[in-house]
Amino acid sequence: MSETTTDPGDGRGVLDTNAVVLLDRLDAADLPDRPTITTVTLAELSVGPLVTDDDQERAARQARLQAAEASFDPLPLDVAAARTFGRVAAGLRRAGRKPQARAFDALIAAIAIANELPLYTCNEGDFAGIPELRLRPIPHPDQN
Repeated sequence: MSETTTDPGDGRGVLDTNAVVLLDRLDAADLPDRPTITTVTLAELSVGPLVTDDDQERAARQARLQAAEASFDPLPLDVAAARTFGRVAAGLRRAGRKPQARAFDALIAAIAIANELPLYTCNEGDFAGIPELRLRPIPHPDQN
């Protein structure tokens, strides 16, 4: 199981995509003082406006993407994160989990691990089986 910790001494932490989507509904006390995101989250958010037929939903998703682009300097999938992803995906495969089905989550986790930062998420179960990850669960606003 992933290690559950608080944020590092400097207050930095990576927000999972679900935390970015729910950001305006989350309690600031549950978030890092200095949040960041990954380029993988930007990629996930970029899909949203393109896959809905509802004009209002498309506009909301586009606004969320643009707000994330304007608010964060995302951590990249660099060489260290790519190598970390290899370890994460191999560990998931050995544990009987399908890393392909969780590729975005595994990439986000790898970037957080490579940057030695905790990951803040409302979906703790998405990161089960990644022991290197310092996970910081956030209460989901719809499950309180």
